Amino acid sequence: MFETFEREGYLISTDPAQFDLDAIHAYLVRAYWCQGIPRETMERAIANSLCFALFRGKAQIGFARVVTDSATYAYLCDVYVLEEYRDKGLGKWLMECVMGHPALQGLRRFSLATRDAHGLYRQFGFRELSKPESKMEILRPDIYR
Repeated sequence: MFETFEREGYLISTDPAQFDLDAIHAYLVRAYWCQGIPRETMERAIANSLCFALFRGKAQIGFARVVTDSATYAYLCDVYVLEEYRDKGLGKWLMECVMGHPALQGLRRFSLATRDAHGLYRQFGFRELSKPESKMEILRPDIYR
């Protein structure tokens, strides 16, 4: 079952049939966190995630992707609102829709990484890592170049 939310001429949908993959790729290919991401990689990531697309009319103007098992863990990523639509509360509304989604309730851990949007995510309960020494990763920052 897909979710749809409407507000003041904007729409958020979790229905992949509505996603504008060209618009998503056009933004993500230049985003600092996945610059140069191949279209096929992005499509595979979207197909295996819970995604939220933000629209103004038929134009896709924002997006958020959640990698989750829908039971214990979720990782929020690929969140954006196009520059010309920022400062309208749309990022906050997008996050409200993400955080309220039924598949994301009762999780033990919900994480994300951000360079510059800490203030937005703090409004939804996200904090710096409580025990960063217990976290490990394999990081390949230039994998798409």
